[in-house]
Amino acid sequence: MSVQNSDKILSRKQRLQEKQRRQLAVVDTVDKAEAKVRKAEVELALAVAEAVQVFGNEQSASEGLEMPVEAIQRFLGIAQDEAADADNLAETADRS
Repeated sequence: MSVQNSDKILSRKQRLQEKQRRQLAVVDTVDKAEAKVRKAEVELALAVAEAVQVFGNEQSASEGLEMPVEAIQRFLGIAQDEAADADNLAETADRS
């Protein structure tokens, strides 16, 4: 009877390993979700930047998109950062 019970009872080491495995799985899931959010945010920022060009200025885009000017400006900053990152990658590739 005690043999059956010992099969079901995990050692402290096994419990710790299982807890760590679950923690790592959750961290991995969060990392993947954050990457998706970042990608979506960049896509939205590029769309907002295009909207500002189409509407003519930030205020008109704000009204047309029903989005606060502060949000428009935040997304424009993200779009500018993304463009700068792309330029830096292109320059680095040209040097290679």
